Amino acid sequence: MLDLLVKGGWLTIPIMLCSVAGLGIFLERLLRYHRLQVESDGLLDAVIRAVAAGDFGRARALTDTNSTPMGRLLASGVSVCCKDRSILETVLNHATEQEINALSRRLPALATIGTITPLLGLLGTVVGMIKAFMVIEEAGCRVDASLLAGGIWEAMLTTAFGLAVALPVLIAHAYLLSKVSAIESRLEFGSVQLMKTLSGYTRNTGEDVRDGKTRAS
Repeated sequence: MLDLLVKGGWLTIPIMLCSVAGLGIFLERLLRYHRLQVESDGLLDAVIRAVAAGDFGRARALTDTNSTPMGRLLASGVSVCCKDRSILETVLNHATEQEINALSRRLPALATIGTITPLLGLLGTVVGMIKAFMVIEEAGCRVDASLLAGGIWEAMLTTAFGLAVALPVLIAHAYLLSKVSAIESRLEFGSVQLMKTLSGYTRNTGEDVRDGKTRAS
């Protein structure tokens, strides 16, 4: 294998570096998602019950002490409780986007690695083919078929290496994206539940809620 890497030319070096970087990113993100607790057990239900009962002080207490993504999301919503649904929706969407952006760190880099490694391999093949045909030109009429074949297969090594790195990297990227999408769906569900509960509360009571207090509309 080492001999093949050497014969592949100097462009196999960045390809191998990309493979190491891709593996590192995948393992780091995989461990991060494995350890992540999206929400504490029963947090969403407890907050929804408190809001539905008009106990905004308890809702704030539950979310302010919770460091999970769902806890931070609900805290941002409870802190700006008001009858204006558009404001609440904007705040919750922004909070969700912040959480997803944090979880998606390094995933664009992984996608980039999956994109550029085949191109690096193709570049190596083109460079190798140019060198092979230069040798053939110098040989003139004394062209040896084995020389031509040897130059071509060595030139194509970098394309093989590039594809060998890109395929698992792209699969890993798709897998990690599915993890992030599942978390995003859960956060969006929490946002919708909070907005529905707050809308129902203010519609039934005719009260506006800010800073944990109620004001008659």
